[in-house]
Amino acid sequence: MAKKTLTFEQSMQRLEEIVRLLERGDVPLEESLALFEEGSGLIAQCSKLLDQAEQKVIKLKKGSDGAPVELPFDAEE
Repeated sequence: MAKKTLTFEQSMQRLEEIVRLLERGDVPLEESLALFEEGSGLIAQCSKLLDQAEQKVIKLKKGSDGAPVELPFDAEE
C-alpha cells in the first residue's frame, strides 16, 4: 500500500502531536521510538517541501521606473 503524502501543514500538525505525546512522558519505549522515527521522517519531508518552495520564490526588485521587476530568487545584483 502506498504511503499517503502529507501537506506541509499536515506534517507540522502531526509533528506537534508527536511532541505533545513524547513530552507527556507516559508513552512506552517502543511507541516512543516509533513516534521518534515518524517525527524524523516528517522533519525531512517538511525540509524538502520548504526547499522546493524556496526555489519558487521570486525576488522583487525596483525597476528604473519604480515598478517592481521579477527576478529569479538567486539572481545576482
